[in-house]
Amino acid sequence: MTSLYMPIRIVLADDHEIFRDGFAGLFKKQTEIQLIGEASDGRELIALTEKLKPDVILTDIKMPNMDGIEATKILTQKFPGICVIALSMFNDDNLVIDMMEAGAKGYLLKNAHKTEIIEAIKTVYRQGMYYCKQTSDKLIKMLAKSKFNLHKEPVRPTFTVKEIEIIRLICEQRSNKEISNQLCLSIRTIEGYRKTIQEKMKVKTLAGIAIYAIRNNIYQI
Repeated sequence: MTSLYMPIRIVLADDHEIFRDGFAGLFKKQTEIQLIGEASDGRELIALTEKLKPDVILTDIKMPNMDGIEATKILTQKFPGICVIALSMFNDDNLVIDMMEAGAKGYLLKNAHKTEIIEAIKTVYRQGMYYCKQTSDKLIKMLAKSKFNLHKEPVRPTFTVKEIEIIRLICEQRSNKEISNQLCLSIRTIEGYRKTIQEKMKVKTLAGIAIYAIRNNIYQI
């Protein structure tokens, strides 16, 4: 676990200096996260990772010399304990899939809010998966059908009948209020179920629930 004295050490890779400066400014205000290095392309990222051994890497997908996909393949083979988060644009759906198959543990849109960036870093550091909260239906289906190993734990968690019912309603994009009305349960109870479901799946977003459910045949597209 992290503390004031043991921050999560991260390396950031992006070919745009202005973007890196923005992230650096964000992390300067954090006591639990420390930016220890910056790279402008995949080759520099690999060299920096070999030298600094960070806990988490945030990398752009499209970079010169070597892109984030190729760099992630190499890094996850050399350093399986280091978690990679892909940084993407709205129109990078296919590239996001390639990044996840290369070994990335999560992805964020480049314009993600600072609280989501921090949440994503903490989630993958704790061996969870993180999917951007603005994940589209199209990308959810693509991720669910992709080749990457979504969950490596040997024992698949079990879900109660009620949890499965709620999972399926979440996949149908029902709100807490709609689920509450349909199941005749309080909104607080539904929120409690959702939290338990996310903990069992080791995901942090509704997109993560949907991807897990589709991938594990809990919900059929």
